[in-house]
Amino acid sequence: MDHVGEGQALAYKMIAERENETVRIERESTFIIIAKAKVWASEGWQVVITDKDGKSYPPEEFDKLLAA
Repeated sequence: MDHVGEGQALAYKMIAERENETVRIERESTFIIIAKAKVWASEGWQVVITDKDGKSYPPEEFDKLLAA
């Protein structure tokens, strides 16, 4: 996971869960977070992306992030 300076939040957070594992990734780029999320989802993980406003997007709505 990338670390940023204290008090600095990244725009997008991805949470991937499978069985008893959870992975959290944060990125500033919409394209990179969507690409990572699609890869994790293709590997059988349950994935959701949350934007800086707290809105969550499941895989079937990832493309809505590109339109924003």
